[in-house]
Amino acid sequence: MTNRFLSFVPAGYLKNLLIAVLFTGLMPAALNAQQPLLSDSLRGELQALIDSPERSEEQRERNRYRNPLETLDFFEVRPDLTVVEIWPGGQGGWYRSILEPYITGRGEYLPVRSNSAFPDPVDNVAPGSADRVLVFRAHGFMIYDRPAQAYYDAIYRMLKPGGIFGIVDHRGDEAIPQDPTGENGYVNQSHVIMLAERAGFELIDQAEINANPLDTKDHPDGVYSLPPTLRGSLLNPFARSRYREIGESDRMTLKFIKP
Repeated sequence: MTNRFLSFVPAGYLKNLLIAVLFTGLMPAALNAQQPLLSDSLRGELQALIDSPERSEEQRERNRYRNPLETLDFFEVRPDLTVVEIWPGGQGGWYRSILEPYITGRGEYLPVRSNSAFPDPVDNVAPGSADRVLVFRAHGFMIYDRPAQAYYDAIYRMLKPGGIFGIVDHRGDEAIPQDPTGENGYVNQSHVIMLAERAGFELIDQAEINANPLDTKDHPDGVYSLPPTLRGSLLNPFARSRYREIGESDRMTLKFIKP
């Protein structure tokens, strides 16, 4: 049975697994460790919303992969701010289910939907009005349609001076040039930094909150082989089990400022 299972393991997976086990054994909280930036009170509010039964069981199950408390703390998301989320995935969007109740009534939560005019000006976000612009796994605008730079330039215009642009996305393999079609769903971290800096942003911090050293990034259907999509493994229980063990993708977490 063991040999049969190993026949489905891609090159590099066992090596990455061993590295991950050793790494986490030596540094048990390394990936999620960071100095809190929000007050204990606000962190408590966020945790209550993250765990709320108002969010579906499926949404709450993904908390362990998406680390929302640590991520929103890292981006310094306070409820009195004007917070824009790019392409939140509709009314039931994963981060929207936390951000909207957290902010409503004290600040402004402004979703920019995928069917909006963005990167052209959008009605609900005036230029220079946002304290935070957040992008969570909405990588499509970096590599599809218009020149990607137009989207970063648009985010820059939305923010106030001193405003923060925070992004979490599927981190590609830097040894492989960025695929302009984005077929595998991964985006190179260097590609994101280049586009942001061209727009005028300064990278002020990066975190490994959402890192996953088990993700070898060489799956048959790219990032979509992994949870929650699990594309292509319905009839292959061994592969599906392996992808579930890997978990969701390895992700960059980058924090930029508009000077």
